[in-house]
Amino acid sequence: MVSFTRRWLVRGAVTLGVLLLLFLGVRAWEAEQGPPLAAWHTVVPEELGPDELDAADWRRWMAAEEAAFATVRREVTEALEPDERVPANRFFAGSPVHPGRFAQDWNRSFVLEPAGAPIGAAVFLHGLTDAPFSLRHLAEAYRGRGFLAIAIRLPGHGTVPAGLTRAAWEDWMAATRLAVREARARIGQERPIHLVGYSNGGALALKHQLDAIEDPRLPRAERIVLLSPMVGVTAFARFAGIAGLPSLLPRFARAAWLDVQPEFNPFKYNSFPVNAARQTHRLTAALQAQLDRLAAAGRLSAMPPVLTFQSVVDATVSTPAVLSALYARLPENGSEVVLFDLNRNARFGPLFAAGAYAVLGRILPPAPRAYALTIVTNAGPQTDAVLARRTPAGAREDETAVLGAVWPRDVFSLSHVAIPFPPQDGLYGADPDPAEDFGARLGAIAIRGERGVLAVGLDQLSRVTSNPFFPYLLGRVTEAVPMR
Repeated sequence: MVSFTRRWLVRGAVTLGVLLLLFLGVRAWEAEQGPPLAAWHTVVPEELGPDELDAADWRRWMAAEEAAFATVRREVTEALEPDERVPANRFFAGSPVHPGRFAQDWNRSFVLEPAGAPIGAAVFLHGLTDAPFSLRHLAEAYRGRGFLAIAIRLPGHGTVPAGLTRAAWEDWMAATRLAVREARARIGQERPIHLVGYSNGGALALKHQLDAIEDPRLPRAERIVLLSPMVGVTAFARFAGIAGLPSLLPRFARAAWLDVQPEFNPFKYNSFPVNAARQTHRLTAALQAQLDRLAAAGRLSAMPPVLTFQSVVDATVSTPAVLSALYARLPENGSEVVLFDLNRNARFGPLFAAGAYAVLGRILPPAPRAYALTIVTNAGPQTDAVLARRTPAGAREDETAVLGAVWPRDVFSLSHVAIPFPPQDGLYGADPDPAEDFGARLGAIAIRGERGVLAVGLDQLSRVTSNPFFPYLLGRVTEAVPMR
Protein backbone atom coordinates (compact mmCIF):
# COMPACT_ATOMS: atom_id res chain seq x y z
CA MET A 1 0.00 0.00 0.00
CA VAL A 2 2.83 2.39 0.91
CA SER A 3 4.61 1.54 -2.35
CA PHE A 4 1.42 2.16 -4.35
CA THR A 5 0.87 5.57 -2.69
CA ARG A 6 4.50 6.50 -3.27
CA ARG A 7 4.21 5.65 -6.99
CA TRP A 8 1.16 7.88 -7.33
CA LEU A 9 2.90 10.72 -5.52
CA VAL A 10 5.91 10.38 -7.82
CA ARG A 11 3.66 10.32 -10.87
CA GLY A 12 1.79 13.39 -9.64
CA ALA A 13 5.02 15.27 -9.03
CA VAL A 14 6.34 14.34 -12.47
CA THR A 15 3.06 15.42 -14.09
CA LEU A 16 3.14 18.76 -12.28
CA GLY A 17 6.75 19.22 -13.27
CA VAL A 18 5.97 18.54 -16.93
CA LEU A 19 3.00 20.93 -16.84
CA LEU A 20 5.15 23.62 -15.23
CA LEU A 21 7.87 23.21 -17.86
CA LEU A 22 5.22 23.37 -20.58
CA PHE A 23 3.76 26.54 -19.07
CA LEU A 24 7.18 28.16 -18.80
CA GLY A 25 7.99 27.22 -22.38
CA VAL A 26 4.74 28.73 -23.66
CA ARG A 27 5.28 31.79 -21.51
CA ALA A 28 8.84 32.27 -22.85
CA TRP A 29 7.61 31.90 -26.44
CA GLU A 30 4.68 34.25 -25.86
CA ALA A 31 6.94 36.90 -24.34
CA GLU A 32 9.19 36.88 -27.37
CA GLN A 33 6.29 37.65 -29.71
CA GLY A 34 5.78 41.17 -28.39
CA PRO A 35 7.71 44.39 -29.06
CA PRO A 36 11.33 44.57 -27.87
CA LEU A 37 12.28 46.19 -24.59
CA ALA A 38 13.45 49.80 -24.64
CA ALA A 39 15.68 51.73 -22.24
CA TRP A 40 12.70 52.62 -20.05
CA HIS A 41 12.17 48.89 -19.54
CA THR A 42 15.77 48.17 -18.54
CA VAL A 43 17.18 51.25 -16.76
CA VAL A 44 16.31 51.09 -13.06
CA PRO A 45 16.90 54.34 -11.14
CA GLU A 46 18.33 53.98 -7.66
CA GLU A 47 15.73 54.45 -4.91
CA LEU A 48 15.92 54.49 -1.11
CA GLY A 49 15.18 51.16 0.54
CA PRO A 50 12.94 50.63 3.59
CA ASP A 51 15.67 51.15 6.20
CA GLU A 52 16.90 54.29 4.44
CA LEU A 53 13.36 55.64 4.13
CA ASP A 54 12.69 55.02 7.81
CA ALA A 55 15.84 56.99 8.67
CA ALA A 56 15.18 59.81 6.16
CA ASP A 57 13.44 63.14 6.46
CA TRP A 58 11.56 64.91 3.67
CA ARG A 59 14.68 66.77 2.47
CA ARG A 60 16.61 63.52 2.15
CA TRP A 61 13.70 61.96 0.25
CA MET A 62 13.48 64.87 -2.19
CA ALA A 63 17.23 64.69 -2.85
CA ALA A 64 16.95 60.96 -3.59
CA GLU A 65 13.97 61.62 -5.85
CA GLU A 66 15.91 64.23 -7.81
CA ALA A 67 18.75 61.73 -8.26
CA ALA A 68 16.30 59.16 -9.66
CA PHE A 69 14.93 61.64 -12.19
CA ALA A 70 18.47 62.68 -13.13
CA THR A 71 19.20 59.04 -13.98
CA VAL A 72 16.16 58.98 -16.27
CA ARG A 73 17.29 62.17 -18.04
CA ARG A 74 20.82 60.89 -18.50
CA GLU A 75 20.28 57.20 -19.32
CA VAL A 76 16.89 57.30 -21.04
CA THR A 77 15.86 60.71 -22.40
CA GLU A 78 19.31 61.76 -23.58
CA ALA A 79 20.16 58.27 -24.86
CA LEU A 80 17.10 57.62 -27.03
CA GLU A 81 17.59 56.06 -30.43
CA PRO A 82 16.49 58.19 -33.42
CA ASP A 83 13.39 56.07 -34.02
CA GLU A 84 12.37 56.57 -30.36
CA ARG A 85 12.34 60.36 -30.64
CA VAL A 86 8.67 60.54 -31.57
CA PRO A 87 5.77 62.65 -30.22
CA ALA A 88 4.05 59.62 -28.69
CA ASN A 89 7.01 58.84 -26.40
CA ARG A 90 6.83 60.58 -23.02
CA PHE A 91 10.59 60.08 -22.58
CA PHE A 92 11.44 62.14 -25.69
CA ALA A 93 12.23 65.71 -24.57
CA GLY A 94 10.53 67.09 -27.69
CA SER A 95 7.27 65.22 -27.11
CA PRO A 96 4.14 67.16 -26.17
CA VAL A 97 3.57 64.58 -23.39
CA HIS A 98 7.10 64.83 -21.95
CA PRO A 99 6.57 65.63 -18.24
CA GLY A 100 9.62 67.90 -18.11
CA ARG A 101 7.93 70.46 -20.34
CA PHE A 102 5.04 71.16 -17.95
CA ALA A 103 5.01 73.96 -15.38
CA GLN A 104 4.86 71.24 -12.71
CA ASP A 105 5.91 67.62 -13.14
CA TRP A 106 3.13 65.82 -11.28
CA ASN A 107 5.15 62.60 -11.31
CA ARG A 108 7.07 64.00 -8.35
CA SER A 109 6.19 64.24 -4.69
CA PHE A 110 4.51 67.52 -3.80
CA VAL A 111 3.43 69.53 -0.78
CA LEU A 112 0.56 72.04 -0.95
CA GLU A 113 0.64 74.66 1.81
CA PRO A 114 -2.61 76.34 2.89
CA ALA A 115 -2.96 80.05 3.46
CA GLY A 116 -2.00 80.54 7.09
CA ALA A 117 -1.16 77.91 9.67
CA PRO A 118 -2.56 74.46 8.75
CA ILE A 119 -5.43 73.10 10.81
CA GLY A 120 -4.51 69.54 9.89
CA ALA A 121 -2.68 67.48 7.30
CA ALA A 122 -3.76 65.02 4.63
CA VAL A 123 -1.38 62.43 3.17
CA PHE A 124 -2.12 61.25 -0.38
CA LEU A 125 -1.05 57.82 -1.64
CA HIS A 126 -1.38 57.08 -5.35
CA GLY A 127 -1.97 53.82 -7.17
CA LEU A 128 0.17 51.21 -8.90
CA THR A 129 1.93 52.40 -12.11
CA ASP A 130 0.50 55.79 -11.21
CA ALA A 131 1.86 59.11 -9.91
CA PRO A 132 0.86 61.83 -7.42
CA PHE A 133 -0.99 63.48 -10.33
CA SER A 134 -4.00 61.25 -9.70
CA LEU A 135 -4.82 62.82 -6.33
CA ARG A 136 -4.07 66.47 -7.06
CA HIS A 137 -7.74 67.50 -7.21
CA LEU A 138 -8.46 66.13 -3.75
CA ALA A 139 -5.20 67.57 -2.45
CA GLU A 140 -6.24 71.02 -3.69
CA ALA A 141 -9.63 70.62 -1.98
CA TYR A 142 -7.95 69.80 1.33
CA ARG A 143 -5.59 72.77 0.98
CA GLY A 144 -8.57 75.02 0.29
CA ARG A 145 -10.02 74.02 3.66
CA GLY A 146 -6.83 74.84 5.56
CA PHE A 147 -5.09 71.45 5.49
CA LEU A 148 -1.49 70.80 4.57
CA ALA A 149 -1.49 68.31 1.65
CA ILE A 150 1.45 65.91 1.23
CA ALA A 151 1.54 63.56 -1.76
CA ILE A 152 4.54 61.25 -1.92
CA ARG A 153 5.75 59.49 -5.06
CA LEU A 154 6.02 55.84 -4.15
CA PRO A 155 9.38 54.20 -5.04
CA GLY A 156 9.49 52.77 -8.55
CA HIS A 157 6.81 55.15 -9.83
CA GLY A 158 6.85 58.33 -11.89
CA THR A 159 10.26 57.68 -13.46
CA VAL A 160 10.36 54.68 -15.84
CA PRO A 161 8.35 51.42 -15.84
CA ALA A 162 11.58 49.51 -15.12
CA GLY A 163 11.44 50.99 -11.63
CA LEU A 164 8.64 48.55 -10.83
CA THR A 165 10.73 45.51 -11.75
CA ARG A 166 12.62 45.86 -8.44
CA ALA A 167 10.26 47.81 -6.17
CA ALA A 168 8.67 45.93 -3.28
CA TRP A 169 5.59 46.73 -1.22
CA GLU A 170 7.84 47.18 1.80
CA ASP A 171 9.42 50.16 -0.02
CA TRP A 172 5.98 51.72 -0.53
CA MET A 173 5.07 51.09 3.10
CA ALA A 174 8.24 52.79 4.30
CA ALA A 175 7.52 55.76 2.00
CA THR A 176 4.03 55.97 3.53
CA ARG A 177 5.54 56.11 7.00
CA LEU A 178 7.88 58.87 5.85
CA ALA A 179 5.02 60.97 4.48
CA VAL A 180 2.90 60.54 7.62
CA ARG A 181 5.92 61.28 9.79
CA GLU A 182 6.52 64.48 7.83
CA ALA A 183 2.87 65.47 8.16
CA ARG A 184 2.99 65.05 11.93
CA ALA A 185 6.25 67.01 12.17
CA ARG A 186 4.79 69.93 10.22
CA ILE A 187 1.47 70.30 12.04
CA GLY A 188 2.35 69.21 15.57
CA GLN A 189 0.75 66.64 17.81
CA GLU A 190 -2.68 68.16 18.34
CA ARG A 191 -3.95 68.60 14.78
CA PRO A 192 -5.63 65.79 12.79
CA ILE A 193 -4.12 63.70 10.02
CA HIS A 194 -6.22 62.21 7.22
CA LEU A 195 -5.01 59.43 4.93
CA VAL A 196 -6.29 59.44 1.34
CA GLY A 197 -5.44 56.36 -0.72
CA TYR A 198 -6.24 55.46 -4.30
CA SER A 199 -6.09 51.80 -5.44
CA ASN A 200 -2.72 50.43 -4.24
CA GLY A 201 -2.43 53.57 -2.11
CA GLY A 202 -5.67 52.57 -0.39
CA ALA A 203 -4.06 49.33 0.77
CA LEU A 204 -1.08 51.32 2.06
CA ALA A 205 -3.31 53.78 3.91
CA LEU A 206 -5.20 50.95 5.61
CA LYS A 207 -2.07 49.04 6.50
CA HIS A 208 -0.41 52.11 7.99
CA GLN A 209 -3.38 52.58 10.29
CA LEU A 210 -3.34 48.90 11.28
CA ASP A 211 0.40 49.16 11.92
CA ALA A 212 -0.24 52.21 14.11
CA ILE A 213 -2.73 50.21 16.17
CA GLU A 214 0.00 47.65 16.84
CA ASP A 215 2.86 50.15 17.16
CA PRO A 216 2.07 53.23 19.27
CA ARG A 217 5.18 54.99 17.92
CA LEU A 218 3.45 55.49 14.55
CA PRO A 219 1.12 58.49 14.10
CA ARG A 220 -2.54 57.57 13.78
CA ALA A 221 -4.99 59.07 11.33
CA GLU A 222 -8.31 60.54 12.44
CA ARG A 223 -9.95 59.70 9.11
CA ILE A 224 -9.27 57.50 6.06
CA VAL A 225 -10.61 58.16 2.56
CA LEU A 226 -10.28 55.36 -0.01
CA LEU A 227 -10.86 55.44 -3.77
CA SER A 228 -11.02 52.09 -5.60
CA PRO A 229 -8.98 50.55 -2.77
CA MET A 230 -6.89 47.46 -3.36
CA VAL A 231 -8.20 45.28 -0.56
CA GLY A 232 -8.30 42.20 -2.81
CA VAL A 233 -6.86 41.44 -6.26
CA THR A 234 -7.37 38.77 -8.90
CA ALA A 235 -6.16 35.21 -8.34
CA PHE A 236 -3.61 35.60 -11.17
CA ALA A 237 -1.57 38.06 -9.08
CA ARG A 238 -0.80 35.20 -6.66
CA PHE A 239 1.02 33.26 -9.36
CA ALA A 240 2.46 36.20 -11.30
CA GLY A 241 5.97 35.41 -10.09
CA ILE A 242 5.87 32.07 -11.92
CA ALA A 243 5.02 33.87 -15.17
CA GLY A 244 8.28 35.80 -14.84
CA LEU A 245 10.57 32.82 -14.25
CA PRO A 246 11.79 32.59 -17.89
CA SER A 247 13.23 36.11 -17.50
CA LEU A 248 15.97 34.65 -15.31
CA LEU A 249 17.58 33.72 -18.61
CA PRO A 250 18.79 36.88 -20.45
CA ARG A 251 17.41 35.50 -23.72
CA PHE A 252 13.87 35.75 -22.30
CA ALA A 253 14.16 39.09 -20.45
CA ARG A 254 10.82 40.20 -21.86
CA ALA A 255 9.06 37.50 -19.82
CA ALA A 256 9.51 39.80 -16.83
CA TRP A 257 6.73 41.91 -18.36
CA LEU A 258 3.04 41.12 -18.52
CA ASP A 259 2.50 43.99 -20.92
CA VAL A 260 4.85 46.16 -23.01
CA GLN A 261 3.08 49.20 -24.45
CA PRO A 262 4.03 52.59 -25.91
CA GLU A 263 4.53 55.14 -23.13
CA PHE A 264 2.34 58.05 -24.25
CA ASN A 265 0.80 58.86 -20.85
CA PRO A 266 2.84 61.53 -19.04
CA PHE A 267 1.71 60.47 -15.55
CA LYS A 268 1.12 56.73 -15.69
CA TYR A 269 3.01 53.72 -17.02
CA ASN A 270 1.36 51.71 -19.78
CA SER A 271 3.84 48.82 -19.55
CA PHE A 272 3.34 46.46 -16.63
CA PRO A 273 6.00 44.16 -15.13
CA VAL A 274 5.35 40.80 -13.51
CA ASN A 275 6.86 42.05 -10.26
CA ALA A 276 4.20 44.75 -9.92
CA ALA A 277 1.46 42.12 -9.95
CA ARG A 278 3.41 39.99 -7.48
CA GLN A 279 3.81 42.92 -5.07
CA THR A 280 0.07 43.65 -5.15
CA HIS A 281 -0.61 40.09 -4.05
CA ARG A 282 2.02 40.27 -1.30
CA LEU A 283 0.61 43.58 -0.02
CA THR A 284 -3.02 42.48 -0.01
CA ALA A 285 -2.09 39.16 1.59
CA ALA A 286 -0.26 41.01 4.39
CA LEU A 287 -3.18 43.44 4.76
CA GLN A 288 -5.80 40.72 5.00
CA ALA A 289 -3.73 38.68 7.46
CA GLN A 290 -3.40 41.75 9.67
CA LEU A 291 -7.14 42.46 9.44
CA ASP A 292 -7.78 38.85 10.49
CA ARG A 293 -5.38 39.12 13.41
CA LEU A 294 -6.68 42.43 14.76
CA ALA A 295 -10.31 41.44 14.26
CA ALA A 296 -9.75 38.22 16.23
CA ALA A 297 -8.12 40.25 19.01
CA GLY A 298 -10.96 42.79 19.06
CA ARG A 299 -8.58 45.64 18.23
CA LEU A 300 -10.28 47.04 15.14
CA SER A 301 -12.34 49.19 17.49
CA ALA A 302 -9.37 51.58 17.29
CA MET A 303 -9.97 52.22 13.58
CA PRO A 304 -11.13 55.73 12.62
CA PRO A 305 -14.05 56.34 10.22
CA VAL A 306 -13.34 55.04 6.72
CA LEU A 307 -15.07 56.56 3.69
CA THR A 308 -14.75 54.53 0.48
CA PHE A 309 -15.73 55.26 -3.12
CA GLN A 310 -15.89 52.21 -5.37
CA SER A 311 -17.37 51.24 -8.72
CA VAL A 312 -19.66 48.22 -8.50
CA VAL A 313 -17.79 46.82 -11.53
CA ASP A 314 -14.00 47.01 -11.28
CA ALA A 315 -11.63 45.01 -13.49
CA THR A 316 -8.57 45.85 -11.38
CA VAL A 317 -9.50 45.23 -7.74
CA SER A 318 -12.19 43.19 -6.02
CA THR A 319 -15.29 45.16 -5.05
CA PRO A 320 -16.65 42.26 -2.93
CA ALA A 321 -13.39 42.23 -0.92
CA VAL A 322 -13.95 45.85 0.10
CA LEU A 323 -17.23 44.82 1.72
CA SER A 324 -16.36 41.38 3.09
CA ALA A 325 -12.68 41.71 4.05
CA LEU A 326 -12.80 45.29 5.35
CA TYR A 327 -16.21 46.78 6.10
CA ALA A 328 -17.72 43.62 7.57
CA ARG A 329 -15.08 43.88 10.31
CA LEU A 330 -15.18 47.58 11.10
CA PRO A 331 -16.90 48.79 14.27
CA GLU A 332 -19.90 51.11 14.07
CA ASN A 333 -17.75 54.22 13.97
CA GLY A 334 -19.23 56.38 11.20
CA SER A 335 -17.68 54.49 8.28
CA GLU A 336 -19.40 54.47 4.90
CA VAL A 337 -19.14 52.89 1.46
CA VAL A 338 -20.31 54.75 -1.65
CA LEU A 339 -20.88 52.42 -4.62
CA PHE A 340 -21.26 53.72 -8.16
CA ASP A 341 -23.73 51.44 -9.90
CA LEU A 342 -24.03 50.48 -13.56
CA ASN A 343 -25.98 52.86 -15.76
CA ARG A 344 -29.31 51.05 -15.63
CA ASN A 345 -30.96 52.98 -18.42
CA ALA A 346 -32.82 50.36 -20.41
CA ARG A 347 -31.06 51.18 -23.67
CA PHE A 348 -27.92 49.44 -22.40
CA GLY A 349 -29.73 46.27 -21.34
CA PRO A 350 -29.25 44.25 -24.56
CA LEU A 351 -25.52 45.01 -24.54
CA PHE A 352 -24.72 43.90 -21.00
CA ALA A 353 -23.21 40.51 -20.28
CA ALA A 354 -25.50 37.95 -18.67
CA GLY A 355 -25.82 38.65 -14.95
CA ALA A 356 -24.41 42.19 -15.11
CA TYR A 357 -27.54 43.72 -13.60
CA ALA A 358 -27.39 41.23 -10.73
CA VAL A 359 -23.84 42.11 -9.62
CA LEU A 360 -24.96 44.61 -7.00
CA GLY A 361 -27.43 42.21 -5.42
CA ARG A 362 -24.80 39.47 -5.20
CA ILE A 363 -22.19 41.50 -3.35
CA LEU A 364 -24.32 43.44 -0.86
CA PRO A 365 -24.81 41.97 2.61
CA PRO A 366 -28.31 42.44 4.00
CA ALA A 367 -29.18 45.41 6.21
CA PRO A 368 -28.75 46.38 8.95
CA ARG A 369 -25.01 46.94 8.72
CA ALA A 370 -22.46 48.52 11.03
CA TYR A 371 -21.60 51.04 8.33
CA ALA A 372 -23.59 53.35 6.07
CA LEU A 373 -24.03 52.32 2.45
CA THR A 374 -24.80 54.69 -0.41
CA ILE A 375 -25.55 53.56 -3.95
CA VAL A 376 -25.32 56.15 -6.72
CA THR A 377 -27.74 54.86 -9.35
CA ASN A 378 -30.38 55.76 -11.93
CA ALA A 379 -33.57 57.37 -10.70
CA GLY A 380 -35.46 54.97 -12.99
CA PRO A 381 -34.99 52.47 -15.81
CA GLN A 382 -35.76 54.98 -18.56
CA THR A 383 -33.69 57.91 -17.34
CA ASP A 384 -30.07 59.00 -17.04
CA ALA A 385 -30.91 61.12 -13.98
CA VAL A 386 -29.07 59.96 -10.87
CA LEU A 387 -29.93 59.72 -7.20
CA ALA A 388 -28.09 58.59 -4.08
CA ARG A 389 -29.82 55.79 -2.16
CA ARG A 390 -28.35 55.75 1.35
CA THR A 391 -28.90 53.25 4.15
CA PRO A 392 -27.54 54.60 7.46
CA ALA A 393 -25.59 52.33 9.77
CA GLY A 394 -27.93 50.09 11.77
CA ALA A 395 -30.93 50.93 9.58
CA ARG A 396 -32.99 48.87 7.17
CA GLU A 397 -34.72 51.64 5.21
CA ASP A 398 -33.15 53.74 2.46
CA GLU A 399 -32.99 57.50 2.27
CA THR A 400 -32.88 58.91 -1.27
CA ALA A 401 -31.55 62.22 -2.54
CA VAL A 402 -31.60 63.47 -6.13
CA LEU A 403 -28.08 64.54 -7.08
CA GLY A 404 -28.86 66.85 -9.96
CA ALA A 405 -26.40 64.83 -12.05
CA VAL A 406 -26.92 62.54 -15.02
CA TRP A 407 -25.13 59.63 -16.60
CA PRO A 408 -23.39 60.69 -19.83
CA ARG A 409 -25.33 58.98 -22.61
CA ASP A 410 -22.28 57.05 -23.84
CA VAL A 411 -21.10 55.77 -20.42
CA PHE A 412 -22.45 52.46 -19.10
CA SER A 413 -20.38 52.31 -15.88
CA LEU A 414 -17.51 53.88 -14.04
CA SER A 415 -14.14 52.15 -13.94
CA HIS A 416 -11.34 51.56 -11.47
CA VAL A 417 -9.32 54.45 -12.89
CA ALA A 418 -12.15 57.00 -13.22
CA ILE A 419 -13.03 57.61 -9.56
CA PRO A 420 -10.59 60.45 -8.59
CA PHE A 421 -10.79 62.52 -11.79
CA PRO A 422 -13.38 65.23 -12.55
CA PRO A 423 -14.67 65.56 -16.12
CA GLN A 424 -12.65 68.79 -16.38
CA ASP A 425 -9.27 67.13 -15.72
CA GLY A 426 -6.90 68.26 -18.46
CA LEU A 427 -5.57 64.77 -19.16
CA TYR A 428 -8.28 62.27 -18.19
CA GLY A 429 -11.44 64.37 -18.28
CA ALA A 430 -14.27 63.80 -20.74
CA ASP A 431 -14.69 67.59 -20.94
CA PRO A 432 -11.10 68.77 -20.30
CA ASP A 433 -10.32 72.27 -19.10
CA PRO A 434 -8.75 74.08 -22.08
CA ALA A 435 -6.47 75.94 -19.68
CA GLU A 436 -4.73 72.65 -18.79
CA ASP A 437 -2.35 71.29 -21.41
CA PHE A 438 -0.69 67.95 -20.74
CA GLY A 439 0.00 67.21 -24.40
CA ALA A 440 -2.95 64.85 -24.80
CA ARG A 441 -6.67 64.65 -23.99
CA LEU A 442 -6.84 60.97 -23.16
CA GLY A 443 -10.27 61.13 -21.53
CA ALA A 444 -11.87 62.94 -24.47
CA ILE A 445 -10.71 60.53 -27.17
CA ALA A 446 -13.58 59.07 -29.15
CA ILE A 447 -12.12 57.31 -32.17
CA ARG A 448 -13.37 54.63 -34.53
CA GLY A 449 -11.65 52.54 -37.17
CA GLU A 450 -10.47 49.09 -38.07
CA ARG A 451 -8.84 46.60 -35.70
CA GLY A 452 -5.08 46.02 -35.80
CA VAL A 453 -4.08 49.59 -36.67
CA LEU A 454 -3.54 51.22 -33.29
CA ALA A 455 -0.48 50.55 -31.13
CA VAL A 456 -2.74 50.01 -28.11
CA GLY A 457 -5.97 48.06 -27.73
CA LEU A 458 -9.29 49.75 -28.33
CA ASP A 459 -10.44 48.62 -24.87
CA GLN A 460 -7.70 50.74 -23.31
CA LEU A 461 -8.88 53.83 -25.17
CA SER A 462 -12.58 53.20 -24.48
CA ARG A 463 -12.23 52.72 -20.71
CA VAL A 464 -13.83 55.69 -18.97
CA THR A 465 -11.19 57.79 -17.19
CA SER A 466 -13.17 60.48 -15.40
CA ASN A 467 -16.03 60.52 -12.93
CA PRO A 468 -19.21 62.40 -13.94
CA PHE A 469 -20.21 62.32 -10.26
CA PHE A 470 -16.96 63.82 -8.99
CA PRO A 471 -18.71 66.91 -7.53
CA TYR A 472 -20.77 64.56 -5.34
CA LEU A 473 -17.62 62.66 -4.33
CA LEU A 474 -15.82 65.89 -3.52
CA GLY A 475 -18.73 67.11 -1.43
CA ARG A 476 -18.83 63.87 0.55
CA VAL A 477 -15.08 64.04 1.21
CA THR A 478 -15.03 67.67 2.29
CA GLU A 479 -18.22 67.67 4.38
CA ALA A 480 -16.24 66.01 7.17
CA VAL A 481 -13.15 68.19 6.72
CA PRO A 482 -13.21 71.06 9.22
CA MET A 483 -12.90 74.59 7.85
CA ARG A 484 -10.47 77.12 9.23
